Amino acid sequence: MTERSEGAGSTVPPAKGRMPRFERPVRWIHHTTAVLMLACLVTAAVLYIPAFAETVGHRHLVRTIHVYAGFALPVPALLGWASRSFRDDLRRLNRFSPGDWAWLRGRDRRATAGGRGIHPVGKYNAGQKLNAAFAGGAILVMLGTGTIMTFPHPWPDSFRGGATFVHDWLFFAILVVVIGHLWYALRDRGALGGMFLGHVPEDWAARHHPAWLDERKGRDRVAGKS
Repeated sequence: MTERSEGAGSTVPPAKGRMPRFERPVRWIHHTTAVLMLACLVTAAVLYIPAFAETVGHRHLVRTIHVYAGFALPVPALLGWASRSFRDDLRRLNRFSPGDWAWLRGRDRRATAGGRGIHPVGKYNAGQKLNAAFAGGAILVMLGTGTIMTFPHPWPDSFRGGATFVHDWLFFAILVVVIGHLWYALRDRGALGGMFLGHVPEDWAARHHPAWLDERKGRDRVAGKS
């Protein structure tokens, strides 16, 4: 796959000094999954925490929203599989290089030299790859345990009890990861712009994803000569 600054998958071409990062299908999948995940977390909090349950009420409605949002969680990614840009991003997220391990172990992840990050980070850093792996695995586990809880009759007591235990505790783990994800995202205007507008400043890419910047520039040079 090649990222395009023009065409059916893009919006307005980026201004000078900016470069395309996420095409429209990738942004749609991210935003839709995020809304569904937040709906699941909020309704779960209302269902599990008595103070919230008493304040909100309407337990049946809240549970219905929780169940439908939960079963819908994998749908955006499944539909997005038709997008070449989404499949390419999945391939990038699934590749963990020695440089990613060095980035994780290092305490100089944000260090720069001459305006460029000192680590050869590609389109995604190791933290983003781990976050994506956790999110994908968590969605599958929550979907499986949620199915057992929603349709309990075919399952033995041990399955129902285990599913409830895993579902409840994984909720807290997901909540912590989502809060951390939002914390980092809201502090980084470049990353927010990339996910909401589809493009990022070139100097931001040089600081945070220098290997990806070099890849894009090399590809643009080749395209310009052809």
